[in-house]
Amino acid sequence: MKRSAVIARPSASWGTPAPAMGLWGPIMVFCLLWSSAFAAAKIAVQESPPLTFLVVRFLLAGVIMLAVARMTGPWRMPGRRELAGLVLLGALNNALYLGLSWSGMTTVSSAFAAVLISTNPLLIGVLAGPVLGERLGGQRVLGLCLGLAGVAIVLRSRLSGAMPEDAHGTLLVAGALAALVAGTLLYKRLRPSSGLWLSTGIQAVAGAAALLPFALWQESVAQVRLTPSLVGSMVYMVVAVSMGGYYLWFLILQRASATSASSLHFLMPPLGLLFGWALLGETVSWHDLLGIVPIALGIWLATRTR
Repeated sequence: MKRSAVIARPSASWGTPAPAMGLWGPIMVFCLLWSSAFAAAKIAVQESPPLTFLVVRFLLAGVIMLAVARMTGPWRMPGRRELAGLVLLGALNNALYLGLSWSGMTTVSSAFAAVLISTNPLLIGVLAGPVLGERLGGQRVLGLCLGLAGVAIVLRSRLSGAMPEDAHGTLLVAGALAALVAGTLLYKRLRPSSGLWLSTGIQAVAGAAALLPFALWQESVAQVRLTPSLVGSMVYMVVAVSMGGYYLWFLILQRASATSASSLHFLMPPLGLLFGWALLGETVSWHDLLGIVPIALGIWLATRTR
């Protein structure tokens, strides 16, 4: 079988190369963008209520992506069924995932949020079999377990250390984790046929519409402080994360199995810790560094070909 065929239509089996060699560039950029978003979000929620910021971010990103879709290719709006699926994906991947995680980051550190969210590969690995028909080999199971063990080391340090994380914020981030898992599995299940710019733009606009009532109910625009850091965070979030990060994430999901793609999230703890330390001055303990070792080995095992 030619490699191009494997990339275009990945098998449900773990025998498929995961990820394909042509994806390593997008994967590296995606991991950097996705992990940096936690620190950027922590900066943003210090200047603006989280839901209000996200509504503006989603709306700006969605309008820009729809304009790009209109200018760069044939314009074909999806049918009713696919449109409904994209709206649901927007509610899960944007409104719920980011709305809950950002609300949680008002009381927990960005590094801790990155660590907790990165447990999603294990959940997807367990659910991808019954939901998507993907099969796990022993090597990938070992890789997922090692990645989870590394995350558990960091979590234990963060929850029982001298400065434990807030319980309510932890629950909100856990809810965000569930939404991300559901959104990943649903995307693989639906396999939208619309172009990536169009489908990602629709999801962003749907996320803004879903969050708007809650932002108006719980928050006030008067709480927004229009500072250079807020403007910089908004520009970065719209261009780099909403447009770049989500585009790359859905591109990777199209070309790799759900379990293989999601295993890349094990990279988020070390990268999230790095960005939290470099940008926010958040503390990194030796337990955090120790957890990186099984995480790195787990990713290597879960994504290497057989």
